[in-house]
Amino acid sequence: MLNFLTLLPLLPALLFPAPVRAWSSDNHTCALSAPIYSCENTTVIQDTCCSPTEGLVLVTQFWDTYTGLESEGSVLPENSWTIHGLWPDRCDGSYGQYCDLSRQYDPYPSPNTTTGKPDGEWVPVWEGGDIVTPLLQAYGKWDLLAYMNKYWKNLNQPDWVLWQHEYSKHATCFTTFDTGYDGRPDCYGSLYANSTEAALIDYYEAAIKGFVQYPTYEWLEAEGVVPSNETSYDIAGIQKILEERSGAAPYVGCSGPNKDVLTEVWYNTHSLGRPQSGFLKPVDAIGRTTNCNTASGVWYYTRSEGSEAEE
Repeated sequence: MLNFLTLLPLLPALLFPAPVRAWSSDNHTCALSAPIYSCENTTVIQDTCCSPTEGLVLVTQFWDTYTGLESEGSVLPENSWTIHGLWPDRCDGSYGQYCDLSRQYDPYPSPNTTTGKPDGEWVPVWEGGDIVTPLLQAYGKWDLLAYMNKYWKNLNQPDWVLWQHEYSKHATCFTTFDTGYDGRPDCYGSLYANSTEAALIDYYEAAIKGFVQYPTYEWLEAEGVVPSNETSYDIAGIQKILEERSGAAPYVGCSGPNKDVLTEVWYNTHSLGRPQSGFLKPVDAIGRTTNCNTASGVWYYTRSEGSEAEE
């Protein structure tokens, strides 16, 4: 009688059937030509598998004070912000979303159309549950899964819901993660048993490569800005620290009715070749660099009791 452990190695093939046909770009390598920085090309990109057409790559992070699932063992990492995602904006700052509905694994699509408007294509709700955990386990990616469980945390929902949301909404709009949908190239080719599996793993690894290059907590702490429930901070000071440390002006986001609770940061970059390689050059955020209240201090609150891991 087969049990779950017997079936586990077969899960990827069951979840993601192998591609029916090969594409002309199959099995090509990006090592044959010198990489260029995205958004800095002077001619049309010939190989979109090797350089993203959505070349403003955003490394995005959260500062949450609780998970809402502490009773289930979900806690936040000590002395660290957490991963939000890796986003592909176009060079002018606009962006697409849910660009390949054949790879839609988001149980709570937001927005629920591809344009965020009634005229957009409806994004179907994913009802198949967690596909990321069994996929990484099947490929023996235990260290990657452990890192994601620690640093890629969701709020009031299981972590895999955020992981699959980020992949479905954002990764499918990176041309370098294309898998042959709707006439596009298959950037992974027939050497792989399944291109979608390869793209999923690639995306999560790429997001982590970006995250570790931007240690927000360490940069702020080094300048005396630490979480506090007693002391507020000047948002301009926080922006200055992060700009000087990262090399460019990020977008700093706040929540709350007065926009005075520090909650997120988006580091804008250009990618040298594929974002999967992790060679990201900081560039200034396009447009405004914060939505935070500049008339008064902002709060960088400490984690709630029992919501932070004890190292």
